[in-house]
Amino acid sequence: MMHSSLRGPTGLAAAAALVLALSGCAGGGTPATGGATGGTGGGAATENLQVTFLPKNLGNPYFDTSSKGGREAVEDFGGTFAEVGPATASPDAQVSYINTLTQQQVNAIVVSANDPAAICGALNDAKTAGIKVVTFDSDTNPECRDVFVNQATAEGIAKVQVDMIAEQIGDSGEVAILSAAANATNQNAWIEMMTEQLAAEHPNITLVDTVYGNDDDQMSFDRTAGLLQSHPNLKGIISPTTVGIAAAARYLSTSQYKGQVALTGLGTPNQMREYVQDGTVTEFALWNPEDLGFLSAYAAQALAEGTITGAEGDTFTAGRLGEFTVGADNTVLLGDPYRFNAENIDDFDF
Repeated sequence: MMHSSLRGPTGLAAAAALVLALSGCAGGGTPATGGATGGTGGGAATENLQVTFLPKNLGNPYFDTSSKGGREAVEDFGGTFAEVGPATASPDAQVSYINTLTQQQVNAIVVSANDPAAICGALNDAKTAGIKVVTFDSDTNPECRDVFVNQATAEGIAKVQVDMIAEQIGDSGEVAILSAAANATNQNAWIEMMTEQLAAEHPNITLVDTVYGNDDDQMSFDRTAGLLQSHPNLKGIISPTTVGIAAAARYLSTSQYKGQVALTGLGTPNQMREYVQDGTVTEFALWNPEDLGFLSAYAAQALAEGTITGAEGDTFTAGRLGEFTVGADNTVLLGDPYRFNAENIDDFDF
């Protein structure tokens, strides 16, 4: 049965037991080498699988947390974990890292794509060399990878953010979106669905602007200031990115807009705790990124060892998270988003 540690309030105790304190796992350089046999090609079982995570950018708390889960999983099954990546999340910044990993013949690459197409050529070369490719968090075009591990459905992520902003502004008024990079696959899918849901279900809410902070703290902070200056009647901001929502909260917390302009979106409890406690933010949502990294690593193992091919209906076991089934479009689903607020935020530490 598909399992997620953050399914709902009844799972709170279990969820709290699964999350660990955030620590920086990000580090540049080349993957560790060891007794791996290299790319498996035909999917034969291998010892000491080399699994390398390639996040959108290093130094991002969200990806630090997902990599912590990935490291835990790889250590569980006796593999070798590594993480490499660019300092900034630009569309083509990941290509050189993929090329290097292909030359090194790692067993699997686990990547969060900065762009759905920009890294496809490099990933296809890796696949041709027998390396298994798992995307997580943000997908490539489907033909460029073996499996996509999705944190939640795009519909579910969009809906929880629309529901929260509607509740917080009385289902009426002007709202804006503070996103990450303009090319981010996941962000754009969520924004499109949020726009559709607002139009269909919340006719008294008007989306007046969408701006991009490129997952940079200072740029996101400045974009927040710009939104408030450009739209004096703004009642709410949705930021579907952990960097963006924290930067927006930091701006609002010391401004005249604190308590006047609602802010919600996707964030981590440790980033957002002070802003929930001081009244800047009422409620926000996220899945458990540590579990997302953990599941992604086990998907990479299952592919590399030939337990699955990535076809719909394939099943595999992901350690403490239990059994998962590959769905349509070679996608594995972690679960539903979870809402964090003053009543429950102190039960989590990531």
